[in-house]
Amino acid sequence: MDQITSQAAPDWTEAEPAPAAAAIDLGSNSFHLLIARRSGGGLEIDEHLKEAVRLADLDAACAITPAAMNRGIQCLERFAQRLRIAQPVAIRVVGTNALRIASNAADFLAAAEDALGCRVETISGIEEARLIYLGVCQSLDSGKRRLVADIGGGSTELIVGEGARPLQLESLPVGCVGLTQQFFPDGRLDGGALQRAEVAARRELEPVARGYRDIGWAEAAGASGTVYAIAAIARSAGWSDGTITPVVLDRLAMALTSAGRLENLHLGGLSDDQRPVLPGGLAIMRALFAGLGIERLCLIDGALREGLLHETFARLRNEDVRVDSVRRLAEGCRVDMGHARRVEGTALTLLQQVRCAWSVDVPEYEQWLRWAAWLHESGRAIAHSGYHRHGAYIVGHADLAGCSQQDQRNVALLIRAHRRALPLALFDEHPRTTRERIFALALLLRVAVLLHRSRAGLDDGALGITAAERALSLEFPPGWLAVRPLVAADLDEEAGYWQAAGWTLNFS
Repeated sequence: MDQITSQAAPDWTEAEPAPAAAAIDLGSNSFHLLIARRSGGGLEIDEHLKEAVRLADLDAACAITPAAMNRGIQCLERFAQRLRIAQPVAIRVVGTNALRIASNAADFLAAAEDALGCRVETISGIEEARLIYLGVCQSLDSGKRRLVADIGGGSTELIVGEGARPLQLESLPVGCVGLTQQFFPDGRLDGGALQRAEVAARRELEPVARGYRDIGWAEAAGASGTVYAIAAIARSAGWSDGTITPVVLDRLAMALTSAGRLENLHLGGLSDDQRPVLPGGLAIMRALFAGLGIERLCLIDGALREGLLHETFARLRNEDVRVDSVRRLAEGCRVDMGHARRVEGTALTLLQQVRCAWSVDVPEYEQWLRWAAWLHESGRAIAHSGYHRHGAYIVGHADLAGCSQQDQRNVALLIRAHRRALPLALFDEHPRTTRERIFALALLLRVAVLLHRSRAGLDDGALGITAAERALSLEFPPGWLAVRPLVAADLDEEAGYWQAAGWTLNFS
């Protein structure tokens, strides 16, 4: 299974059957595997698998518990078996809130990648909201402005959009798993606990509620598990046709408190997967209705996994929203793109020559190196002194549509390391599987920036480049360095940095 990249290109024609791609959503409550094909502007679903994992079952140290870890990895091993049969042309796997906050998320990600045999990304809350809207907007009437709410296991995403365009995105750090654990830990259901849980959700909503009420919407819709569970209960009980209203929520609250305990809660339409987290989900839904003034909320098809698939197929068509995101950030930071492009060209020339010797023949590495070249001077928008540190912070913390946290962290690290002394300790914090290769990319960027320090062009074709394991040799045209003594001095200093890290830089 190939990882999606912006350079990937489809090898099928319109006359041939459309290939299938796969998306795996590592939600805080449930894991989903969706395998689908493009069909017109939508998706033709081949298979949808779902398992309740409750990864957000965190202990007092904010770590994923061993039981939750085992449930998650066993689920992914079953997904991997299905993927080996389906053979999708591409797969994307993303983790959400539980993997954003868990102290041992790196351990789970490493085990997950071993189980699936492919890269696993963690996405920000805002990126999660964007992908959710991308997943649902295919079924929206283009003329109406809508509020879309998705109550997940660890977070709640709110989007206002028109057609395919999101206008406002937010991710609240409150979900049905965490809220249920906090306020209904022993399975006891009472009105006081429900009220306290609702207040807790309202507190998270309050800072953004005014902005949503001001922008307004014509209709409110909901996606994913909690919304579907409440709608199914309402339909089964005859409270509504599945539309969620304040009356439906009041009746459901009464049913919960009347049951007294979770094990006594027997409602038609309520699945075993949703039962353990329904109290927290209901509290969040009531908070949204009260805080945003929602009068009715209907179901809508699509969710994060559908958004992932739509974006996967777009990347296969060489349409990568990440490229536009990085370019807009560079423009916003007033980057000298002429200079950045020259650095990019030299860095990629170096990469081409060392691909095999340094084991960096991976499309993602080329992307990260390119984007780091574009953004290596972004920190100058804050201050010239220490701009590599400022740039790393900007890139690491910006909301970049399409980018995973790993994408941003790796590009930020390259920017941080592109000048001055090499920050070796920062690379030690990087996952072991890619630490050496990311370090190699940093060395290439350093050389490219150094060679363009005068901000002039460079004839890359006249530069001789030879690579060996942990070594790079540069051969310049006769007399080139003699008339550029500052470049020669910079290269000599750079060779010392490389030697201290166990690498060799030769030049002549």
